[in-house]
Amino acid sequence: MASPIDDGVTAEDLGHVLFIGVGGVGLSGLARLYATRGLPVTGSELHDWPSLKDLAALGVTIHREHAVSNLDGIDTVVRSTVHPDDHLELVEARGRGLRIMHRSEALAAAMTGKKSIVVTGTHGKSTTTAMIIDMLNHCGLDPSFVNGAESVADGRSGAHGSGEYFIAEADESDRSFLRYRPHIAVLTNVDVDHLNTYGTMEALEDGFADFLRGTDADGAIIACADDARAAALARRMRDEGREVLTYGTAADADLVLRDFATDTRGVGYSATYRGRDLGEFRVGVPGTHLGLNSAAALLTGLRMGIDAEELRKGLAAFAGLRRRFELTGTEAGVRVYDEYAYHPTAIKAAMSTLKELAAPGRLLVVFQPYRVYRTRDLRAEIAEGLAIGDEAVVMEVFGPGEELPPGDGGVALCEAIGLDADHKHFIPEWSDVPAAVKRLAGPGDVVVTMGAPPISLMHVDILNALRQ
Repeated sequence: MASPIDDGVTAEDLGHVLFIGVGGVGLSGLARLYATRGLPVTGSELHDWPSLKDLAALGVTIHREHAVSNLDGIDTVVRSTVHPDDHLELVEARGRGLRIMHRSEALAAAMTGKKSIVVTGTHGKSTTTAMIIDMLNHCGLDPSFVNGAESVADGRSGAHGSGEYFIAEADESDRSFLRYRPHIAVLTNVDVDHLNTYGTMEALEDGFADFLRGTDADGAIIACADDARAAALARRMRDEGREVLTYGTAADADLVLRDFATDTRGVGYSATYRGRDLGEFRVGVPGTHLGLNSAAALLTGLRMGIDAEELRKGLAAFAGLRRRFELTGTEAGVRVYDEYAYHPTAIKAAMSTLKELAAPGRLLVVFQPYRVYRTRDLRAEIAEGLAIGDEAVVMEVFGPGEELPPGDGGVALCEAIGLDADHKHFIPEWSDVPAAVKRLAGPGDVVVTMGAPPISLMHVDILNALRQ
C-alpha cells in the first residue's frame, strides 16, 4: 500500500482540503489538526455533531449539505472508507481532476517530518493514544496528534503541536494502517474483528505483523504481554531482529505490573521496569483494562527516555475520553453514561465496571450495534456482554453501506440476550428510546448508551426525558 510518507508529501502540499463527513470521529480530529496547522480547510456534513462548533471556531468552512459547489476552490478531497465511490462530491472531484485521498493518506502526509508514535490494536487504542498525548503534554513536549476520540478535558481529538513527536491512533479495519511508518509502534491486543476484510484470524494477525514491520529501524515496538496474540507477534518481531518491549502482569514482561487495585475512582498498580522498581502509578479511570492501557503509555515514555516521576504525574493527570466511561449527566436520580464499546470483549469489560458502579441500583444499557457483519458473527458474545446489565434496550444495527439481511439485525441480537423477556427490549426507532428509558429506570440506577457512533447523541434526549 503506497504511503505519502514514502513520497515525501506533506500536509502543506495538499492545498485547500475538503473533508467529506467532517464531523464524524474519523475525520474531525484530522480536520482540526490541519486547521490548527494554519492550512485552509473546508468540510461537508449532514449530521449535527458536537465537533462542528469547535471546527467552525477554528475557521473551518462547513457546508451542511453535499453539493458540487462544495468543490469550488478545492485542491484535495479527503474521504473515509464509509464513503462510496459514487458519492456526489467524489464523482465531482474526479470530474474536475482533483486529488482524492483516503483519511489515512492525509494523516500520513501530516506525519511527514515528525517522529510518530502510532497506536493500534482491537481494543483500547483510543484510550492509550489519549494517555500518551496527555502524558507528553504534561512533560512539555507539545506533540501533534490525531485520535479517534475526544478528550473530556478540552474536547480535542486532533491538534498541531510545536514538538518533534506526532501521536496517532491507527485503524486496522481496512488495512489503512499499513500506510504509516511509526518511530514507536504500540500494539494493545489482537482480538476477533474485521474478518469481513481479512477473512481469517491468521490473515488479521499477519496484517498487524505487516504494520509492525513498518516501524523505523532505530525505533521500537511496544506490545502487551498479557494478550496471547499480541505476545506472539512480539516474539515474531523479536525473531526478525526488531527491538520489542512488552508490558503486563506476565513475569517475563519488560514492564511488570503488580498489585492491581481498581474501584470506581480509578485504577492503580506498582511497576518494575527491567528489574528496577518504579513505584506506584494511578490513573483516574476505573478498570484493569484501562490500567493496561496506561502501562502501554508508561512504557512508551520510558522508551523515549523520560523520567519515571514525570510520567507518573502525567498519567495521574489523564482526564479521560468522551464516550469512554463518560458521565454525561444525572436527572431524577439516574446517572447517564456514554461508552463506545461495541466489540464483545470491550462490552464485557465496560459493563462489568458499570455494574459495580451502579450497585445497589440497577444497570440499564441502551445498545446500538455497529456493523452488520460483526453483529451477525459475534451475536452470542455481544449478547453475553449485554446480559451483565439488568435491563437491555437494543436498537437497529448501524452499518452505513451494508445491507441488513433478515435475521441479522437487532431483533436477533435482542432475542439472544440471556435476560427474561420483560427485561430486554428491541426498540429500533430513535424517538421511542428516551421514553422507554424513563419508564424502565428509577432513582439510583445507571443508564449507559453504548455502541455505534450515532448513539453518542442519545444521552441528550434521555436526560431531557428524565428531566420532564
